[in-house]
Amino acid sequence: MLGRLGRYVLRDFAGLFGMALLLVTFAMCLGAIYKAIDVLSRGIDVGTVLRFFLNNIPYTLSYSIPISVLFATLLLFGRLSADSELSAMKSGGLSLWQIASPLILMALGLSVFCLVNNTLIYPNTQYANRSLLKNMGVEDPVKLLDEGRFIRDFPGYMIYVGKKEGSQIEDLVFYEISDEGGQIERSIRAKTGTLSHREGESFLEVMLQSVRIELPDPEHPDDATKTHYIAADQFPIQLDISAMSEREAVSKKRRNMTLAELVYQIDHVGDVLGMGVEQAEQERCRWRVHLHQRFYLALAPLTFVLVGIPLGIQSHRRESAAGMVLSLAVMFVYYLLIIVADGLDTKPHWYPWLIPWIGTLAAQVGGLWMIRKLN
Repeated sequence: MLGRLGRYVLRDFAGLFGMALLLVTFAMCLGAIYKAIDVLSRGIDVGTVLRFFLNNIPYTLSYSIPISVLFATLLLFGRLSADSELSAMKSGGLSLWQIASPLILMALGLSVFCLVNNTLIYPNTQYANRSLLKNMGVEDPVKLLDEGRFIRDFPGYMIYVGKKEGSQIEDLVFYEISDEGGQIERSIRAKTGTLSHREGESFLEVMLQSVRIELPDPEHPDDATKTHYIAADQFPIQLDISAMSEREAVSKKRRNMTLAELVYQIDHVGDVLGMGVEQAEQERCRWRVHLHQRFYLALAPLTFVLVGIPLGIQSHRRESAAGMVLSLAVMFVYYLLIIVADGLDTKPHWYPWLIPWIGTLAAQVGGLWMIRKLN
């Protein structure tokens, strides 16, 4: 009897989950579809465009799977409760744990898949897409300056961008590196800057504002007392991108790195030339926040099932609108913690990488407690 009812619950859940997954994934892929159409309009063959689109799906699934699991769980148990099917199962001698256990096991399996996807599959497919765009000459040079990491892709420079929104950048450090010996010849710090690039040009222009230039003494480069300082309201820098367009490999951004690569970056942050202790800790904090978010998102299907079962039962609603409202409320709280952690990723003393885990553990313990209470 349990096997038959378990299959009945799983079959209904699979139908709702599949429908939600298709709709949510399609909605989240609209940006990729627009990009694919833009690439196709440039004369790129259909096979390449299709590969570009398919490479976007694993990243989309990292968000659409948890969302679909939550929606399907709320809707299924809301309907079972509203139609008194849950009461009939209980009167037949089944506990809520027995009814929910097949669903919890399925959610655990989805979390394992999400873990593999988040730490291995989608970083590689995202990197493959960037390489594909670069080979097609489509990638915007403005996107080459990524925030929160040291960039060594431009000849003669090592660059750090603290924050970036579109073409506007903040908290900038430019190190001019000598060809011989790799020593810092000059460092340029700026509060803000603006990126610009005209199609066909072989350079990326950066207009810096509120600038301080540090010139070490050539004879005594390690003596800070002999360093010369120059202040300027504005200072333009032109970064050569011609060599990058000829290069086969594309540098990996944080989102393109696998689990092993992220761990390596955390362990070797302090190896970067010219980085102070405080700056190294801030950079390490950013990498930790990103790494923990991969695990946090992977556990979302299991967390959402544990929370969705009691919430669905208590809602006593079979309508999809009610399930959607509850889904949005739960998702808002859950993903809000990611935003909070991102906002504190330069404050290592706050341990921001642990903040999302508070929500995960609280939701799972709360969900188990509510299921036990309803049982």
